[in-house]
Formats: sequence, C-alpha cells, structure tokens
Amino acid sequence: MDDKYSILKKYWQFDQFRPLQEEIIDAILEGKDTIALLPTGGGKSMCYQIPALLLEGLTIVVSPLISLMQDQVAQLKNKGIAAAYLHGGLKHNEVERLLLDAEKGLLTLLYVSPERIQSKQFKESLPYLNVCLIAVDEAHCISQWGHDFRPEYLHIKSLREVWKTCPIIALSASATVRVVDDIQEQLILKDASLFRKSFRRENICYQVHFCEDKYRYIIRHFSKEPQCGIVYCRSRRKTEELALLLQQNNINAAAYHAGMPKDVRNETQENWMNNKLAIIVATTAFGMGIDKANVRSVIHLDAPEHLEAYYQETGRAGRDGASSKAITLFHFNDIQRLENSTQLYYPPEAYLRKIYQAVCDYLQIAIGTEPNEYFDFDLNRFLINFKLEALPATHALKLLAQENLWTLSESLFRPATVQFLADRTILDDINQRYPILSLVSTGLLRLYSGIYHYPSTVHILGLARHLRMKKEDVIMALGQLHQMNIIHYQEAKEGPQLYFHHYRVDSQQLILNHKRIRRLREQHQQRTDAMIGFLNNKTKCLNQIILEYFDEETKTKCDHCWVCLAEKTDETNPIQLQQQILLAVQTHRSLPLNELLYLIGQDGASVTQLIRTMIEKELLYLNEEGNISILPA
Repeated sequence: MDDKYSILKKYWQFDQFRPLQEEIIDAILEGKDTIALLPTGGGKSMCYQIPALLLEGLTIVVSPLISLMQDQVAQLKNKGIAAAYLHGGLKHNEVERLLLDAEKGLLTLLYVSPERIQSKQFKESLPYLNVCLIAVDEAHCISQWGHDFRPEYLHIKSLREVWKTCPIIALSASATVRVVDDIQEQLILKDASLFRKSFRRENICYQVHFCEDKYRYIIRHFSKEPQCGIVYCRSRRKTEELALLLQQNNINAAAYHAGMPKDVRNETQENWMNNKLAIIVATTAFGMGIDKANVRSVIHLDAPEHLEAYYQETGRAGRDGASSKAITLFHFNDIQRLENSTQLYYPPEAYLRKIYQAVCDYLQIAIGTEPNEYFDFDLNRFLINFKLEALPATHALKLLAQENLWTLSESLFRPATVQFLADRTILDDINQRYPILSLVSTGLLRLYSGIYHYPSTVHILGLARHLRMKKEDVIMALGQLHQMNIIHYQEAKEGPQLYFHHYRVDSQQLILNHKRIRRLREQHQQRTDAMIGFLNNKTKCLNQIILEYFDEETKTKCDHCWVCLAEKTDETNPIQLQQQILLAVQTHRSLPLNELLYLIGQDGASVTQLIRTMIEKELLYLNEEGNISILPA
C-alpha cells in the first residue's frame, strides 16, 4: 500500500517534503480540520493532493480562479491522477457527466468554483458523492476583513452540513490573525490545527525606489541582469508598451494579459516556463498557480494596492532558494493614487444604484426575474454603451458583487456546441441535395452521441481532421446548417461572465448593507495607509514591516533589503563613495538621482544625504531638468 513518501516520489519525484507539508498532511490523515498558512511557493496544493491520493473517496477543492483550476487539473492529469473541474461556463450535460463520474468513483479530485456550490444541479448530487476531504484554496476570500473578500465563499460551509465528519483544510498565502479567526468561524472548523510558516523570505532582497523614469530603470536593470523575471503593471496597455520597449533594447521580453488571444497567452506562458523567454510583462493576475523556480526578479512598475498583494506577488521570486530581488518603483502619482483609492473603491450610494440599473438594462433582466443565471458580460462594451468611466464603474461592479448580487467571472473559453433540431426525414433530404453539409452532419452524428438530446461540445479541429476537411470549411458548413435550422450551432468564444444570483428588483428598492460597506471602507483605508508607509519608509527593515503586518513578531533585521543595505553603507568609507559618485556623473554628464544611485549600486537615505551635501558644497549641481551634473546649469 502506498504511503505519503511513495506518493511524493511517484507523482512529484521528490524525496523530502517542504517545511510543514508533512505535518499538515498528517493532520488531515488523522481527520482533523486544518488551517495552512504557507507563503507563495510553499507547496500548498500538495498538502491536499497527497491526502486525496491516500484517502478513500473524493476530494472537493474550492478555488476562485478558473485559470488556476484549469492549470492544476492539467498538471494532475499529466501525472496520471483523475481530476476535473466545474465552473459556470460548462453546459448542463457536461456538469452532469462530470458529477456522474464523481459519483461512480472515477475521480480523485474535483475542483469547484464557489458559485457552483449553490447551483441546484450540484446540490442535488451531493448526497451521492463519497467525499473524504474538502480543501478551500485562497481561504482568505471568505473573510470580509481579508484583501479579496468574495461573498460566494460564505456558502462553502453548506458542504459541512452534508459531510459533518469530513475534514476541511483551509489554505492561504496571506492572512492576518483577524482573517484566520474569521476563516475558522465561517467554515465552522472544529478544533482546527493551525500551521503557519514564517513570512520571512531570507533569499529575497526587497527594494523600494522612488523613480521618475520607471521604463529606463527597468531597461537598465534587465540589461545588467538578463535573468528570468516578471514585471507587473496595472494596465494591459502598459504591459504591451513596456514589453515592446524592452524588445527594442534587445531584451528577451513579451507581454501577457487577459485581453490577448488565448493561444498567444498560452504560447507566451509556455515559452517563459521553458526558459525560451526571459522576461514576462504582465498584469497582476499572472502567476497564480504557476510554480517556476528560477525567477530572479519581480518588479512592480506601479505600487501595489496593499501589502497582502505585494507579498503574494513578490513571493513568485526565488522559489529555488537562490538570491532574488523584489523591486517596487513608485512616484508621487502612485502615492496620490493610493490616497484616492478609498473614495474610488467605495463610491456613493447613488452611483451604486446607477451601476446596478445599467447592468440590468445591459443584460435585459426584467424586474422580478428569478436568480441563478449566467450572462455573457463584455465590460468594455458595457462601459461604452452607458458612457461610464472604467475605474469607478469597475470598482462599483466589484462592490455590488460583494453585496452578493452577482459574481463576475474571469475570462473563460467556451468551446463550440451543436444540437440537432431537424428530424431524420429532413436530414435525408439534406444528404441528397448538399453533399458537403451531408458529410458534416453525418460526421457529427457518428462522433457525438446524445447530440439530438442536448447541446454537445464539439472539437472543430478534431471534426475537421476526422472528415479530412479544412477547419474553415467545417465552420462554414456548421454556419449553413444553423441558418437552415438543421442544428443549433453556438460558436466557440472567450469572454467573462456575470452570474446573477438574486431576484431582480428596482434599483431604488435595492437594499445595501451600509454598515458593512463602511467597515470595509475603513479596513481598506488602513491597508492603504500601511502600503504608503511601506513605500515612504527609509529607516526600518522592510522584512520586519512585512512580518509585523502579518502579526509575526520579530526583532531580527534581514540585512539584505535596501534599508538594511543602506545602513551598511553608512559604515563604508564616505570618501571612497564620494569618488564613485563623481566618477559616475562625470561619465554620464547628467543623471537623475535614481539612476545615479543605481549606477553606484547604492540606495538609501544616507547616500542621498551625501549627494545633497556634495551639491551644497558645489561638488555637484542640479540642472534645469532636475538632473545631477558636474557643471553648473
């Protein structure tokens, strides 16, 4: 019989567990409810995947991101482990088939999006499933006091009502003590074993730089250190703009964001994972569930919203334990954006009602319409149709989602579906009059059983190969059959969805929880203040600030963040440092302060003060552009 060590070796080719993994697995195998707080890259998924292979029955994994579920299921299948996922984009018959497989014991792990838990189809199947473990990934999403609250997570506890003795494991990479307490309460955990790995990252050098020309800084950084890296940007436009600029400077980089075609995204990610691409410039969603060991630099072009996100994103660097850098660039406009974010994220009540009405009008949902229905939701078209500003409207949509009015899903791919509508006599007539259409319709009937009874997912390229036709010709034939009312053909498409899960009411009658929104606003302001303080800090070890934020006591400095390095600089020979500064300015004639600091390999308040002193003594000068030079302006 397999044990945890043989499973580890057989499927993951490891001989030893990472810190705390074995203890967490043992707690689950003993039937204990468990909370696992492991930093990004700490191997959280193995903590429930290995017990899933050792326990008898089905492991249900609740995960908020469709892309994360897809990646994990694909990895498990590649290892020969029976796994599947359920999300809102699947058709009724596809869900039915997967649930039937789970009921028959053909699946080891079933990944489920939180909104799917409340669907009638899923709830009806629960008594017939032999569930041995429930894993809740990104468990901080269940807490209103967490940085990514999702109200649909509150329904997860309904699973405990069905399987009262089944252990639950809640996993998170970033949860404060308050959030941990909320997780225990909301999931009804019983005497939960808490495993918490230190948030200290010994191999990551945290750097925060005030920077006027961020693009130039990043170009210089990767020209000097052309190793594997991620650059995070707040907008899709910036990812493309910066990636192109890096390419023009002979740096092996590419952009990645949700607005790109799926095949382009997949190719970019694969090239980066296989080290064919060095630098990926992406929006912050990139990296969830991706375990790449040799990332040497994670750079934030724009200051993150809060320390939870900062810690999670920078944690994608140095997973192999080798020395790595987490660099955040900020300017006055970043501070201003953070200062204004509370008002932006929590708009006035009248604006929320306006957005609610606009969504209902856009989706044509009449007053009194029953809940639990999915709609295609094109955000850009919605904004254009109702002449709305992107940022305020987007945050209002998210806030209303937190009011449990709807769930906004990420972009997902939905394959083509076909259902036959015509009877056999009409098909016989088609066969005689239209040879190409006959070939396609006959091929569909042979390949897809049940296509007469419900919409069936059709793999267009596979169908084309089977019929020895061009893919374009098959698509054209399907379109013709659809127009002739022989089949109902729904083209493959990719896009976000909105799951509307309440009875539609008049916007003026909409009930909003003002008390809860006020508390969330206050909580957001506290997080924002902490992030601004982190950016402006020049005296305290950055590692200490992060650890204290996550309620971890420490008196030990890291000795390698930019503040600690600046303290070491105080102990160096100031005359030697002054000579380095003069040489750098003489070589380049004129330099912005941040570039001068970069060139001499120093940063911090003490070095900046030395440069100011040199300016006061007229050893250096500030020119009209604010740059430092040898000669006066």
